[in-house]
Amino acid sequence: MSGHNKWSTIKHKKGATDAKRSKIFSRIAKEIQIAVKEGGADEANNARLRLAIQNGKGANMPKDNIQRAISSANKDGASLQEVTFEGYAPFAIALFIECLTDNNNRTVSSVRSMLTKKGGSLGTNGSLNFVFSRKGVITIPKGTINPDDFELEMIDAGVEEIETNEENFELYCSVEEFASVRKRLEEMGIEAENAELRRVPNELKSLPLNDALRVLRIIDALEEDDDVQNIYHNLELTEEIMEAWA
Repeated sequence: MSGHNKWSTIKHKKGATDAKRSKIFSRIAKEIQIAVKEGGADEANNARLRLAIQNGKGANMPKDNIQRAISSANKDGASLQEVTFEGYAPFAIALFIECLTDNNNRTVSSVRSMLTKKGGSLGTNGSLNFVFSRKGVITIPKGTINPDDFELEMIDAGVEEIETNEENFELYCSVEEFASVRKRLEEMGIEAENAELRRVPNELKSLPLNDALRVLRIIDALEEDDDVQNIYHNLELTEEIMEAWA
């Protein structure tokens, strides 16, 4: 599963250097608001809210911001709706775009305009079902965790694949096993840095450096839209591309 997490790694690095923290907080606040809208403000009885708060903490979102998002959910979150877009960047790189918006027409127009202007196109919903699979993805800081014991525990809990780098474990599981894996981590006293349901590409597509950077610039421009929550793609991100983009 090499390469699936590299875009999120790049986003994290660029977020720190480009002062995008306020945008990250805004997107997490929207997720908190829609979680409250759907399941109420009681974190104990709202799994989606617990997950959103956990991700807020993982992004170092201040407690006051988290509480403000919960308190304002009935007002600010009432009109929010989830919408998704499927399309292609240049060079046939597939894009799956998740949004939270209070104005669907504005969001559709903005996403379509950005893609068209940059040489991409929107497709119909469901057109990328063969490109992406929905998976639970959990990031765990390595810390003092014993890798061998930890990996055995996670496989027993339902984790399908584990990636590692110098700082983290990346756990991949089915949507059905997502809750049980998170529960096992809680029982082990291990706090995740991030946990989410993500569109994971079934295969990656390689491009020359300049073409890949062109695609990443389009993704980055789409990310600037306040309505856009997540963008998934099937571009293979090599070390050369990551170094050129960082």
